[in-house]
Parts: sequence; structure tokens; C-alpha cells
Amino acid sequence: MSDDLQKRVLEAGVGRASARSIAARFGVGISTAIRWLRRERESGERTPRRQGKPRGSRLDAHEAFIADMIEAQKDITLQEMIACLKSECDIEIGRSMLSRGLR
Repeated sequence: MSDDLQKRVLEAGVGRASARSIAARFGVGISTAIRWLRRERESGERTPRRQGKPRGSRLDAHEAFIADMIEAQKDITLQEMIACLKSECDIEIGRSMLSRGLR
């Protein structure tokens, strides 16, 4: 969606019209209008958020190293992997980030 469309929706929200009526008027989804209006009201944010595929992880560059760690020790724990990544690759990450990266 264009920046202009979001700005027009937000301007219409200034008049306190309902999100449903604004969505119908501009041809956007009701949940989209609600989300844009709420975000502006709560944080003042008026710019569109990034769309598309999520950015890569810091772990992407170490994918082969991680695979080799798992191959060498099938029952390696996340904590052991974190320690190995820190000592061998000089990368500090949390357990949840490593867990997401492995999925």
C-alpha cells in the first residue's frame, strides 16, 4: 500500500470517524485501518512498516558451522552451542534466537 493511502486514512481518523467507515471509504481492510489508527494513537507512528520477507539472521553466515557442530555431537545442548559460537565465531546470541534459527 502506498504511503499516501496510509496518510489519508490517518487524516480521516483525526475526525474520530469509525475505523469501519474509514476502511470502507478508502478500500482497505478493517483490521488494517484499526491497526494504523491504533499505532498512531499509541505511539504517534505514521510511517508504513517494512513489508516482505523478514531480514536474515546473524546466524545465517554461520549455518555451516552450526550444522557441523550438530553433526559432530548429536546431543549438543543450546547452551553448549552458544558457548561454542562465542568462542569459535565471536558471536554472542541468546538461546531463543538460536532456537528460532534452528527451526
